[in-house]
Amino acid sequence: MTIRVLLADDQALLRSTFRILIDTDPGMTVVAEAADGQEAVDLAREHHPDVVVMDIRMPGVDGLTATTLIGADPTLATTRILILTTFEDDQNVAAALRGGAGGFLGKDVTAEALLAGIRTVAAGDSLLSPTATRSLITRFLSTPDAHDRLASPRELERLTDRERQVMALAAQGMNNDEIADQLFLSPLTIRTHIHRAMTKLHARDRAQLVFIAYQTGLVSARPDPGGRG
Repeated sequence: MTIRVLLADDQALLRSTFRILIDTDPGMTVVAEAADGQEAVDLAREHHPDVVVMDIRMPGVDGLTATTLIGADPTLATTRILILTTFEDDQNVAAALRGGAGGFLGKDVTAEALLAGIRTVAAGDSLLSPTATRSLITRFLSTPDAHDRLASPRELERLTDRERQVMALAAQGMNNDEIADQLFLSPLTIRTHIHRAMTKLHARDRAQLVFIAYQTGLVSARPDPGGRG
């Protein structure tokens, strides 16, 4: 199935470059381009793309607001958002994840990494570097806001022990194959546990599930010098 992509960036040259790159991939096509956040929201509602490649800094309605609007629209429940930003801007990345972004990439991303990122997010998986994620989540949680909470620790009681275990390992940066190897289960079983946890916690995608794991204290956001935690 062809992945349908919406490009949202105020730089026309960058959009043109990304369009050429994406359209040369036989498994992807660009269905629309937006120069600001409001146009991105309007075009998403018109075209229902599989993935929106969204810049954060745009005139008028910015990418963070557009991400939140798309993420809150029930008619766009299957549309995933890939943010283009830099790891230095932790607060913006955290806000994007709360709003429904499935991952983020630097704007200096290579062609191969961009295409791989689009595929990852389109599949409903998160595109989050374990180290970068732990850093930005730690910074965000240092100044918590109840209005930004996606779930309460009490809501974790809805999950089975196995679902909490799988969710915690996903939050530490493991993919389904790695979790399956550690728990001696099949990747398909792990994917089922992930999706059940997402449904029970009303997480839009794996990225929000990871965010909830840190926010509820299921996984500690303290730096782990020994690896993934």
